[in-house]
Amino acid sequence: MNTPAPTVSQNTWAFLRDPMIAPTGFREYDARWKYPDEINLPGITALGLGLGTQMHKRGIPPVIAVGNDYRDYSLSIKNALIVGLMQAGIHVKDIGPALSPMAYFSQFHLDVPAVAMVTASHNPNGWTGVKMGFDRPLTHGPDEMGELRDIVLQGQGQTRDGGKYEFVDGVQKAYLDDLVGDFKMSRPLKVVCATGNGTASAFAPELFERIGVEVIPSHNELDYTFPNYNPNPEAMEMLHDMAASVKASGADFALGFDGDGDRCGVVDDEGEEIFADKVGVIMARDLAKLYPGSTFVADVKSTGLFASDPELQKHDIKADYWKTGHSHMKRRVKEIGALAGFEKSGHYFLAEPIGRGYDCGMRVAVEICKLMDRNPDMKMSDLRKALPKTYSTPTMSPHCADTEKYDVLARLVDKLVAKHKAGETVAGRAIKDVVTVNGARVILDNGGWGLVRASSNTPNLVVVCESPESDAEMRAIFKDIDAVIRTEPSVGDYDQTI
Repeated sequence: MNTPAPTVSQNTWAFLRDPMIAPTGFREYDARWKYPDEINLPGITALGLGLGTQMHKRGIPPVIAVGNDYRDYSLSIKNALIVGLMQAGIHVKDIGPALSPMAYFSQFHLDVPAVAMVTASHNPNGWTGVKMGFDRPLTHGPDEMGELRDIVLQGQGQTRDGGKYEFVDGVQKAYLDDLVGDFKMSRPLKVVCATGNGTASAFAPELFERIGVEVIPSHNELDYTFPNYNPNPEAMEMLHDMAASVKASGADFALGFDGDGDRCGVVDDEGEEIFADKVGVIMARDLAKLYPGSTFVADVKSTGLFASDPELQKHDIKADYWKTGHSHMKRRVKEIGALAGFEKSGHYFLAEPIGRGYDCGMRVAVEICKLMDRNPDMKMSDLRKALPKTYSTPTMSPHCADTEKYDVLARLVDKLVAKHKAGETVAGRAIKDVVTVNGARVILDNGGWGLVRASSNTPNLVVVCESPESDAEMRAIFKDIDAVIRTEPSVGDYDQTI
């Protein structure tokens, strides 16, 4: 196959014939493009041919499970991807519309070695992408994505005989059956189920009803125009809507899911949004009693409580802070044999014997309901208030172009490391350490911290700050970190701020 021509543009003869692929779509752990601005359907087919070629190159048996989320163009994207996979001699098992974790589940259920899920995850409409993996429950990381990018962009895709298409029905039912198991609530529980009209609308209400939870519906009608808001339980717009539903209905709490169902957000009975890393600590506390001595992985955006919480320390829990990103976290959980991984974005990775190690918002929802069943006298707000108090920002994302963000970040890391070495302060406190495993996490002498890293999915930097002392100190940390960020003129405005 010829190298994709960079001169292909929309509304031309070549656009309907030749691949157009923006190189920036190949990200650290999945692929995402604006469609059709950055990739066309022939480009998606070239991606499928490249993915199939990569399978052969790595000695992966030529069988793959493929699904798509509920967006109006995702089926067209999936079909174009399937054409390329079949050109590469791959047997495609099409599981139909799906959540990303349903696609991951299908690898186990159908006993296939590879998966490709067409989804833009929580990105707004106009984006598309593919999450893919060979070594279940893992998905592609930077090495695999770099190899795939080179195969596709350098025109190294190889056609082979043997391609085959098969539609496999029944995976959705098997997935839900697996999630439910033999569990049934023993206490009454009323839960706002928020799906933002996204793909989880076809799963979450039924799942809750099957485990004996009373469902308060919130935008559970499938509608790929997302008429209310983009389903993203990390965004304050969705969390505020969930809080309003809790207050209006008197629900015990609200659970919200993103566009492809691999993340879960929580609002408690008092209408308080609990950031996902704090929910992780609540879950870790409960799991620590059942599995003392376990290791939990937390991403660098997450609260310091995984390491400092006295309740976790009491049960000999070990905390491991690692790179943000679902592929990085899945891999780390598997490598070190952790019981679970918790990411501030709401991706949770529950390993055996709880889950299979991949991120599944539905599994998290079930486990939260089980947690409440094990604590029949506790409200979600009681569990929140029982945590040591910290003050943290939401995840904030100042704009920075994909072509510039990693160079910008490298300079910012150098500046923050230099600030530490020079004995300078942040928020008037001494800098204890700067962790550079993923951007720069500036840790202060009282355990407060500020993080700046590059988003792997969108043209943004990511900024998070936390103080164990006060809201004022948290704001001071942000002010000083932002002052360093503002030394880079190509960094734009924040999507939200404190």
